[in-house]
Amino acid sequence: MTDTTQAPSASTTGQGLTIERIYTTPGVHPYDEVTWEKREVEQTNWKTGEVIFRQEDVEFPDFWSVNASTIVTTKYFRGAVGSPQRETGLKQLIDRVVLTYVAAGRKHGYFATEDDALVFEHELTYCLLHQIFSFNSPVWFNVGTKSPQQVSACFILSVDDSMDSILNWYKEEGFIFKGGSGAGLNLSRIRSSKELLSSGGTASGPVSFMRGADASAGTIKSGGATRRAAKMVVLDVDHPDIETFIETKAREEDKIRALRDAGFDMDLGGEDITSVQYQNANNSVRVSDEFMRAVEAGDEFGLRSRTTGDVIEKVDARELFEKMAKAAWECADPGVQYDDTINHWHTNPETGRINASNPCSEYMSLDNSSCNLASLNLLKFLTDDNTFDTERFQAVTELVITAMDISICFADFPTESIGETTRNFRQLGIGYANLGALLMATGHGYDSEGGRQLAAAITSLLTGASYKRSAELAAIVGPYAGYAPNAEAHQRVMRQHRDANAQLAPMHEMDTHVQDAATEAWDAVVTLGAENGFRNAQASVLAPTGTIGFMMDCDTTGIEPDFSLVKFKKLVGGGSMQIVNQTIPRALRLLGYDDVTAQGIVDHIAEHGHVIDAPGLDPEHYSVFDTAMGERAIAPMGHVRMMAAVQPFLSGAISKTVNLPESATVEEIEEVYLEGWKLGLKALAVYRDNCKVGQPLSSGKGENKGTADDSSGKPAAEAPAPAVEKVVEYRPVRRRLPKRRTAQTTSFAVGGAEGYLTAGTYENGDLGEIFLKFGKQGSTLAGVMDAFSIAVSVGLQYGVPLETYVEKFSNLRFEPAGMTDDPDVRMAQSLMDYVFRRLALDYLDFDTRDFMGIHTAEERARHLATGSYAPEAGTETRGESEPTQEDDADLESQLESYSQSIAPASARRPEGASSVAADAVEPADTAVEGAAAATDRAAVAGGTTVSAEVHSSAELMEQKLGKAADAPLCMTCGIKMRPAGSCHICEGCGSTSGCS
Repeated sequence: MTDTTQAPSASTTGQGLTIERIYTTPGVHPYDEVTWEKREVEQTNWKTGEVIFRQEDVEFPDFWSVNASTIVTTKYFRGAVGSPQRETGLKQLIDRVVLTYVAAGRKHGYFATEDDALVFEHELTYCLLHQIFSFNSPVWFNVGTKSPQQVSACFILSVDDSMDSILNWYKEEGFIFKGGSGAGLNLSRIRSSKELLSSGGTASGPVSFMRGADASAGTIKSGGATRRAAKMVVLDVDHPDIETFIETKAREEDKIRALRDAGFDMDLGGEDITSVQYQNANNSVRVSDEFMRAVEAGDEFGLRSRTTGDVIEKVDARELFEKMAKAAWECADPGVQYDDTINHWHTNPETGRINASNPCSEYMSLDNSSCNLASLNLLKFLTDDNTFDTERFQAVTELVITAMDISICFADFPTESIGETTRNFRQLGIGYANLGALLMATGHGYDSEGGRQLAAAITSLLTGASYKRSAELAAIVGPYAGYAPNAEAHQRVMRQHRDANAQLAPMHEMDTHVQDAATEAWDAVVTLGAENGFRNAQASVLAPTGTIGFMMDCDTTGIEPDFSLVKFKKLVGGGSMQIVNQTIPRALRLLGYDDVTAQGIVDHIAEHGHVIDAPGLDPEHYSVFDTAMGERAIAPMGHVRMMAAVQPFLSGAISKTVNLPESATVEEIEEVYLEGWKLGLKALAVYRDNCKVGQPLSSGKGENKGTADDSSGKPAAEAPAPAVEKVVEYRPVRRRLPKRRTAQTTSFAVGGAEGYLTAGTYENGDLGEIFLKFGKQGSTLAGVMDAFSIAVSVGLQYGVPLETYVEKFSNLRFEPAGMTDDPDVRMAQSLMDYVFRRLALDYLDFDTRDFMGIHTAEERARHLATGSYAPEAGTETRGESEPTQEDDADLESQLESYSQSIAPASARRPEGASSVAADAVEPADTAVEGAAAATDRAAVAGGTTVSAEVHSSAELMEQKLGKAADAPLCMTCGIKMRPAGSCHICEGCGSTSGCS
């Protein structure tokens, strides 16, 4: 880290800011206006129930959710647990950050008087205390501690065409990864493999040097954690090695598949995965307008030498574009960045071009620079009378942007070059979260013109208010050091923003009110900027807001739509409770539904997870409740159009992935990429469901072979750019079981349904047949299950691997589902899910099961204790593990905590609930009944309906949130993560998959 705390302060040209009160009362501290309570923060492994973190007597406001307080305590509190240095409450955390900002503001001349400094302190404290906004995670980690005062989450590096520069790139990335952040860079300056070195030899090309950087990133775990580092690699479309770059990750996916099928350990933590390259970065192609026009026209496009700039090869632009889309169809890489659009909105072109972005693509600025982020919680500005509090929104924006700029005065940076650029240009990234919830609460469909207009107006006001304050700060503490040579360009971009705002066409009174305020702000920006200049080269981005979104108790992250209509609420005593989103009743009231009808709709959502055929709900209103996943998933172009609506009002770009169904075609991805360019986006990334065949816990659906031939339903001749495969024909031979064979029968209960699984084996112990019998079944179901058993048995005898059946049938969701009496498989999403998980545990070797994420209770306990599921050498891993007294005691303890957390409650079984026969499950059923009664009373009081189920959050997530098979498991607590922008976020503990 470079030490910048002694850097000279900015010259003071004015008298300092006068800070107006927004929420606070003179003479009253914000802490004195809330009720505080002591909590025990405990985090458990969702599978085993073992405690992995506990801190007692942690103080939080009573309105903070258990989830928010848990995430803040485990992620942001500093000091070793149990030591005197350990922070014990939210007050300490907020004071540590806010008082550091205030002290720096005083030192560098930001405040007109001491009273203004005090008001600034109180307003900043109030907003953080009431979850109105949050700084990005590095601020909470580092500010006010003895650690380097790192405040930035986003970094952009650079690399030149020399070995010194390339090796320095490896080193700088390593330092950034070590600090827990991510970085991006453009490799296009490195000469291609089709060019000569000065010595006369042939150059290696940038793709070869990507191997070394990828290996480094895979070795240096981000922030010392077990997750991988986050990075972005960009290559210009006119680089001679662009085709190799496009195909790198798609070819590696083929390698993963082949090696896995050959029996190698291709788990992400396995010893053989190191043979697979380029897995630690997001790849993006930087396309130009010239290239995109050639794609439309079907023209040739020239690839240029890096050393001379001459065209050394011509390619068919349309074919190259199809290869980009096909590779993205196969493995989600590469994304695209639209170079001319990015640099058209660049405020500092005289200093240098924008060549790259951070890993999530929202921060786009000069090479060797960084950006600190903060996000506002939009739902906090929706008043009780369903109006948007425009005045307070603008005031809070100006307050926060002031604090963000102050942080640069004392911040440390990982390299001197990054520190110098950041201090000279003072890039900021204010944004927001909870847009999806705000749109739903105000009766706007996410994919609707009204929803896009409101989002655009709010974004316009956000950036306009930020630059207005930036111009005011320039009059007080001076413009950024690099402003003078870029003044004309910066002012031109401000006029572009203002003109885009003038093109908005508000559809409702709310939109109109917000846009009127934005118009005033942009007029002031242009006027004040011409007089004073600007304090900041950049003001706004839309980041993923993963962990800080949970800190603010947001329903949705960044610009994302609502993930689902059902959420999970942590209980004080442990576990979680399924609840319908609190914004839904509010939206129904706004749409004119009476309380009785609204309650019926909410009950329907609680049962089904969607609004289709909800009693009394007008189908015209379905779109208001569309979500990212599920029965009414928003179409891919709905995501693109929302991004396009807000992009003209952002300094940077947007962290968002356009999700496509598994059935999407290469042509659909081409359309997304083409429309993104036409609509003026700066960057786009796509993800086709289940395209990463090497992803842990893949559902195995779709028989994805990495080519487009069968995905569209077209014959191979019609499929775009099909891959050529060598076909080898063979005839399988049936290996029959001996007449007398060994078999074992397992009794089980899933969600109250009892059954028996009989498995027969060959002499060597390999599985060869199964028989399934279920209690109280009719003759039809009995016949179906017999036929199913025969089909699986014949397949096993013809050589179909058991792991293939496990991939196909585990994670299937249908009733009966729920708790089981098996200590190794505590929850099952269906009878098939249980049966094939049990078979995997009994008959598959450890390495295969580990790859699939299927472990015994003993292995899960070992992972918590040692960090590894693997048994010690010589330990037998096949076969059923018997439940121990400790297992039973552990289950009873968990169930007791469920009951105590929601008692007293009258016992009432929800309609349609199945009875539970297994003794081991009966206590859980009692807890469920108690939860139903307790939460029904809560629903009457608070307008929120809660379903009568209490399960692990991971199981509920898979049952109600739709398919998320390609999401990774959280490395901290084991819960399957969900998308947040270009990253993944864990709802259980707040961990992210790589982006800060």
